[in-house]
Amino acid sequence: MSGQLLDRYVQVAAFKAYVLVVTGLTALFSLLAFVEQLGFVGQGHYRVSDALVYVLLSAPYRLLQMTPMSMLLGSLLALGLLGRNSELIAMRSMGFSEGRVIRRIVVLALPIAIMLFLLAEFVIPTAQRLAQERRSSALTSLTTLRSADSFWAQGNNQYLNVQRFLYGNVPRDIDIYAFDDDGNLTSFIHAESADIKPDGNWLLTDVIKKRIHASQFKTQHLASLSWHSFISAKQTRLLILPPESMPPIALYRYVRALKARHQQATRYDQELWAKLSMPLSMVAMIMIAAPFAFGPPRAESLGRQITIGAVIGIVFTFAQQITGQLDLLLDLNPAAAAVAPPLLLMALALTLFHRSYR
Repeated sequence: MSGQLLDRYVQVAAFKAYVLVVTGLTALFSLLAFVEQLGFVGQGHYRVSDALVYVLLSAPYRLLQMTPMSMLLGSLLALGLLGRNSELIAMRSMGFSEGRVIRRIVVLALPIAIMLFLLAEFVIPTAQRLAQERRSSALTSLTTLRSADSFWAQGNNQYLNVQRFLYGNVPRDIDIYAFDDDGNLTSFIHAESADIKPDGNWLLTDVIKKRIHASQFKTQHLASLSWHSFISAKQTRLLILPPESMPPIALYRYVRALKARHQQATRYDQELWAKLSMPLSMVAMIMIAAPFAFGPPRAESLGRQITIGAVIGIVFTFAQQITGQLDLLLDLNPAAAAVAPPLLLMALALTLFHRSYR
């Protein structure tokens, strides 16, 4: 068998193992999410079918979350099966080194990373928005209608129309219509943009406000206007995506815009670097599989080695989450906080691999 065929054989085995593991983990955590959603059944008009649709729509984001761990477990599974069938020994006898095997799997991470980028850019934002909209609409009495580019909501004799969302997150071209109890239009507000505060209030900017009284229009031009929205703080999730669900390109532009206005961007900057560092995390997970899958014959059983490697991967996942929280609490550099864990894991992998063959 030629070297290219061996390369392809290893990559196919690793890819099949990755697909198997990521599908299993996504299904498992989706089942747990479904059980959690069952606790809301009966509130408003939220039904079991709504819970199921919510879980299915949020599954792509769950798959994205599971990928680094799946790369580790998939690599361990693929290499473990190759080792159990003595195929790794045969490859070594043909001059196919351990380093080459790992490099072939690392190369496999590139198309997977591209696939995840496309998923995060085009699929996850829409799916997450639909999931949140359907769930919130079912749990509350708020009447809403949202398309890809606009949003309508009604409550307290007011109609809100957001015509588009800058960066996928910032309301732009906002119209607010207010009516009296007889259905007569009493006021109209148009704003170029809005900053939605945590308490649910909106700070409208570049505002035109028209009040109607006795068929007379009174127009005001305001630089800014605070508007107490009829949409609660929880219901604003119908309008904006959380940082982890924003498209990567829109997230990058939003971070730059916030920094240009000297506004707080730490949470969004952290999420941006978490997305950028995911390919590095995938490579680190593959590398940490090497010393456990290629351990010398006198070492512990392969099953024990795989278990230890999996535990290290789980600890790494928790370490990333802890580092992210410390980044927010201590105002650390988001780039350093995101890149440090995978680099440390790579260093550990190289150290363990070197000791195994010293």
